[in-house]
Formats: sequence, structure tokens, C-alpha cells
Amino acid sequence: MLDVCLLGTGGMMPLPHRFLTAAMMRYNGSNLLIDCGEGTQVAIKEKGWTFKPIDVVCFTHYHADHISGLPGLLLTMGNAERTEPLTMIGPKGLERVAGALRVIAPELPFEIRYIEITEPEADFEINGYHIHAFRVNHNIVCYGYTVEIKRAGRFQLEQAKANGIPQKLWSRLQKGETILSEDGNTYTPEMVLGPARKGIKVTYCTDTRPTESLVKAAERADLLICEGMYAEKEKLAKAKQYKHMTFYEAAEIAARAKVQEMWLTHFSPSLVRAEEYMPKVRDIFENSYLGKDGKSVELLFEEE
Repeated sequence: MLDVCLLGTGGMMPLPHRFLTAAMMRYNGSNLLIDCGEGTQVAIKEKGWTFKPIDVVCFTHYHADHISGLPGLLLTMGNAERTEPLTMIGPKGLERVAGALRVIAPELPFEIRYIEITEPEADFEINGYHIHAFRVNHNIVCYGYTVEIKRAGRFQLEQAKANGIPQKLWSRLQKGETILSEDGNTYTPEMVLGPARKGIKVTYCTDTRPTESLVKAAERADLLICEGMYAEKEKLAKAKQYKHMTFYEAAEIAARAKVQEMWLTHFSPSLVRAEEYMPKVRDIFENSYLGKDGKSVELLFEEE
């Protein structure tokens, strides 16, 4: 099971009813945060989730509405007596940007490990999360993220016996370990497991024009959380100028990627009565929904 919460849905500036951009996922006792706009720690508190288990923070880019909440969050995590290392992932320059923000949060009881992305795509395995970063098209370097919980195949008793695998190694192989035995043989998980089963997949992307990289990364995702900066069709030119997306462009991405469901987020401060635009959005992609601060879902593995 993967818990997903959209903590903040605002773009550019916070509003009384709308925090700035952030989303959190929870899996197996570990939390992953994407972006950390102003007010993120308040949003976490309002949701009733906790700070201490945050093990990974991914940043899409370094505009203030996506990272300005970081110093306060770090201090709060420190006050929660966190001592385990924290991993941060983001575009090149992450350590410099985070270091500058930490001028007001200089002493922390935990180590920060920085991973800077320099290629168009990158993949990471952390605490059971498979994280795929992909470059998108904003006016500064910006990445989207796909987070997957992968699921191995079922244990195949007859297959294990046929491959001559010693029984004492079965449980380790089931857990994904490759084993070099004392007799010099190498045993891999594939020797005892059936085909991989469908896992859980969430794609998160803000601050971009439509890109093929986003369509590819979101393919058949259980949930796409996607920027919809503007709902008014006459603002398409503005979206192109500032490299954002409209509700309708986001819906076209969702339809092309064949996702199960899409939540719109990163709304312009000028956006009002957003629900009035949704019927036309759903004409393009039926399972489209407005994101709201605190909106969450439990995504479950498919039953077999």
C-alpha cells in the first residue's frame, strides 16, 4: 500500500485557502516528499502526518514556491529528534541552494545527503521506492518524478527445486538478494520467482509545457498529479510564455499516457471557480479531478 497526499496545490504565492506546492507519499514506514513550498510543514501538521519519517525529499526545481519551506521543515524534523540521514534529490545546484537556505537552519542532528541530477533521466532506489526523474520544459531546469513500488513475482517451489537451489537460501532470494554460495555458484531471485507482478505507480509533474518525457514517464500510472496552472482557454498564450500548462493540456497528457486517474495541481492565484471548467476537462480525460490541499488516497496492490 502507498499513501499519497497532495499537501499544497498553489503556484506562485500562498493563499488563505491554498498552500504552495508539495506532495507526500508513505510506504513501509518511510515518507517521501516532493517539493517543499512555503507552508508545507503546516500542511503536514493539518493532515495529521508526521515529520520524522521523511527520508527522501525530491525537488522539481528551485523556484521559491517549490523550496522556500525547506528551512522550517528541517528545523522541525530536528526538533522531532530525527538522527537518521536525509536524502535530497534535485537538479544540479541542489547542495548550493539548500546550503544557502540552511543559513537559518545551520545545526541539525542528522546528515543530509545530496543527489544532483545532471542527465535528462535518472533512477534511484531508496527505502523501497523506485524513483525515476525526467527532464521537462520550464524556464529553468526542472524535473518530474515517477515513484514506483515494484512487486516481485510469487515464489515458485517447483522452479526452485528444478534449479537446485538449497532450501536455506530460498527466503533470501525471495527478498531480492543475489547470493554467491560457498561452492562458487551464483543464485539470483529470478531462479525462484515467477514473473514480476504489477506494482504501484505515481507520477508527479509541475511547471512545464507538455512533453513527450512526461507522457512516457506517466504511462499507465495509477495516479498522475499534474500541473494545471490555467483553466481559462484564453490563457493558453500565457501558459506558453511562462512554460506552464492548462487544464486541457494536462488532460491530453493523461489520456495519451493511459493513466488511471489524474489530479490537477499548481493553480494560478487568479483561478476561481475551478470546478466550472472540469466538465470540458473530463471530455478529454474522464478520470480528471481537481487537487485540493490535504487530498489523499491509499493505493493498493492489485488482488490476484
